[in-house]
Amino acid sequence: MAWAAPEREHQAISAALKIASVEETFEALSAAAPEGWGVEQIEGEIHVAAPADGEHAEIVAEVADQVTGRRKDAGLRTRTGLGLNVPGVWITGKVTPDLVIAPKGSFGGRLKFHDPSPVMLVGEVTSEATTDRDRGPKLRGYARVGIPLYLLVDREAHRVTLYSEPAGDRYTRESAVAFSKTIALPAPFDFEIDTAEF
Repeated sequence: MAWAAPEREHQAISAALKIASVEETFEALSAAAPEGWGVEQIEGEIHVAAPADGEHAEIVAEVADQVTGRRKDAGLRTRTGLGLNVPGVWITGKVTPDLVIAPKGSFGGRLKFHDPSPVMLVGEVTSEATTDRDRGPKLRGYARVGIPLYLLVDREAHRVTLYSEPAGDRYTRESAVAFSKTIALPAPFDFEIDTAEF
């Protein structure tokens, strides 16, 4: 029979209660959020965001249209509003990227937050409320779960960055272009996104 030191046992119970409390709060906020509002749990914090502005929505639609129109593999699907389980520095993470590209049939059932392992590319378009999360915790989280490509459309910096080759908490390669230029997506995409359309 093994006994835990009293202080360790207390710490473990406190951590378990905190997780349950954050999870319960997240579930309650998600259920109560009005249509179009986003609720995410990143690095142990819950973030609630208002619906995206028109420019944000147009950029997401433009990237989705370009990927759909130029993809070489007809089995790839572009999704918006799909929840992913992306553990952050903390124990859990529930995010809803602006764009997810994965093979057809990767996300079935009635889950709201899915295993990210089939995802080939994830995309985020920054907004005033999400810029820091998109550049920091989400960047680390997407690398950590091994998503091969992260496309960040940074409206505040007027730049598009493609992160690739995840290793641990970071991507080891990145390429960036200013708005109005093209940025190349590697295989299996093998085409360029035209940012002049943003």
